[in-house]
Amino acid sequence: MPEDFDGEEIENENGEQQVISRAPLPRGKEIIGTIEQRLGGNKMLVSCSDGKTRNCRVPGRLKRKLWLRPGDVVIVEPWELDNEKGDIILKYKPNQIEWLKRKGYLKTEKSEF
Repeated sequence: MPEDFDGEEIENENGEQQVISRAPLPRGKEIIGTIEQRLGGNKMLVSCSDGKTRNCRVPGRLKRKLWLRPGDVVIVEPWELDNEKGDIILKYKPNQIEWLKRKGYLKTEKSEF
């Protein structure tokens, strides 16, 4: 492990190594959202926890590091000028999503119908 490692490593039920780390919570104007659709390039349609659907982009500094697909839970920072658009700041890992659900920060996933 790297020297700056700040998580705890455990094995899950499949015997795979899994790292437990803190789940960062949204600060200030940031909102938790779920990716609904990829629109091409670095743009995505995100359903946010405040009930709005935003057209979000992945900033250039994260474009190669952050691989996103529909269903991923992310933190969105809405733009100051246009509240219908925003930037994707962070993608949550599966163990962080479970923690958010247990603590009540993230509602259970919506059904299609």
